[in-house]
Amino acid sequence: MNVYDQITANNRSTAIILIAFPVALFVLIYLWSIVLVKIGVFPSDTTKALDVTLFIYPWMVFVAFLWIVISYNWGSSMILLTASAHPVTFEENKELYRLVENTALMAGLPTPRIHIMHDYAMNAFAIGRKPEEAAIALTSGLIKELDKDELQAVIAHELAHIGNRDTRLMLITIAGIGCFIFLGQKLCHIASDFVREGSDSGGKSGIFFLVLGIICLIFGYIVAPILRFALSRRREFQADATAAKITRDPEALARALSKISEYSSVESLNANSLVGNMCIASPTEDSFLSKLYSSHPPIEDRIAALRGMLVRGKSMVRGKQ
Repeated sequence: MNVYDQITANNRSTAIILIAFPVALFVLIYLWSIVLVKIGVFPSDTTKALDVTLFIYPWMVFVAFLWIVISYNWGSSMILLTASAHPVTFEENKELYRLVENTALMAGLPTPRIHIMHDYAMNAFAIGRKPEEAAIALTSGLIKELDKDELQAVIAHELAHIGNRDTRLMLITIAGIGCFIFLGQKLCHIASDFVREGSDSGGKSGIFFLVLGIICLIFGYIVAPILRFALSRRREFQADATAAKITRDPEALARALSKISEYSSVESLNANSLVGNMCIASPTEDSFLSKLYSSHPPIEDRIAALRGMLVRGKSMVRGKQ
C-alpha cells in the first residue's frame, strides 16, 4: 500500500466513523429507552421506547457534533496543551529544527511546528488536520537518548502519520470518544444531585440522567473503541514502512523503537489514554485503560517487520548481482 492508498483508506475510515458513531449511538439509546419505559420513569402508558429515543437522540447528536466541530478546529492546540508540549524556535534548537526540516523535505511535506515535552521518557506524536497545520511533539528524553539517525527515523514516522492523514482521523476519533466520556461523567454527577433531593420527582429525574450518563459512558468506553479497532490497526505498520522509505534506514527506526519500549511512559499523558493513541508508543502506564485504548500493535512485531524489510532489501540486492 502506497501513501496515496493509505490516504484513501483513512478518508474511507473517517467516513465510516462519521456514519457508524451516530448509528451505534441510536441503537444504544433505544436499548436503554426500553429500560426507562419498563421501570416507569415516563408516566404515560402510551410512551414507547422509540418515542424516548427520538426525544433524547437529537440532543445528544447535537452536543457531540458541537464538541467535534470545536475539537476539529482547536483540538490540536488543546492536545498540545494537555501534553505540556512547548513550542521550539529555530534559535532555541537549530540542530533539531534542521533535522525536522530536512526530513520533511525528504518526505515532500511542509515543515511542521516543533514542540518539546520536558520528560525523561522517550516518546513522540504528531497532530494536525492537514500537513500545512501540523505539529510534532518530542520528549526531551527522546532527543537526548537517541542518536541522530534514530531520531530522524522517529521524526520520519511522525511525518508519515501527517502525510497519510492519520492525524486528522485520530483527531476526529479522540474528539468523539472524549465527548461521550465527559458528558457521561457530568450526567452521572447531575443524577446523584437529584437522588440526594429525596423526592419522587427527583428520584425519577435522577434515574433518567443516570441512564443517560451510563449510555454515554458505555458508548465512550466500549462501543466507540470497538468501532475504532474495527477500522484498522495497520496505520502504525504503514507509518513505520513509510518512515523507512523516507530515511532508507529501517534499522534506525527498529533501534529507536527498541529504546523507546524501555521507557515510554510520559507523565503528562498518563491521565489521558486517548491522546496516547497518537504517540509512537503507548505513553501510559501498563493499566487496564491503557490496554483498552491502545491501538498500537506490539513493538516487537513492528521491529520484526522493519528488520524484515532490511532482509528483503539485501536479498533483492544479491538477486540483482
